[in-house]
Amino acid sequence: MTAKVDIFSAAPALMKKWMSVSIDVAGSLEPSLIELVKIRASQINGCANCINMHTAEARAKGETEQRIYLLSAWREAPCYSDRERAALGWTEALTRLSEGHARDSAYETLWGNFTAEEQVKLTLMINVINGWNRLAVGFGLWVEPAAAKAIQADVAA
Repeated sequence: MTAKVDIFSAAPALMKKWMSVSIDVAGSLEPSLIELVKIRASQINGCANCINMHTAEARAKGETEQRIYLLSAWREAPCYSDRERAALGWTEALTRLSEGHARDSAYETLWGNFTAEEQVKLTLMINVINGWNRLAVGFGLWVEPAAAKAIQADVAA
């Protein structure tokens, strides 16, 4: 797939800020949880770019193949903690916002596993990955994981 627009060249100042926020938010909770959330939202949104990138990042951070492969069936798989299940339920509820029916029960589970501050951090992460999914799908982006790390390094510099 060829990108329709190079988002980093088209709006460099805003994309640098967006990348910076993305990095900050991603660092606000445990890395394994963050990667599961990124992958699950990307699966729901059909974002091949982000699924590719975040499964590679998850593996690099020690995530197992089993947990990555079972993520789309996390409710039935016994390998996720209660905290991860709460985060995944909240991810699905917010990513599928227009369906609305699961939000209240997802929030109840979230409240039992996350402090108020962590809930905000997780919700920001869900917003960030949904934003990236829309940029990638909308503009036909494909960024290899190594290239993404280079972009992140540029932003951090």
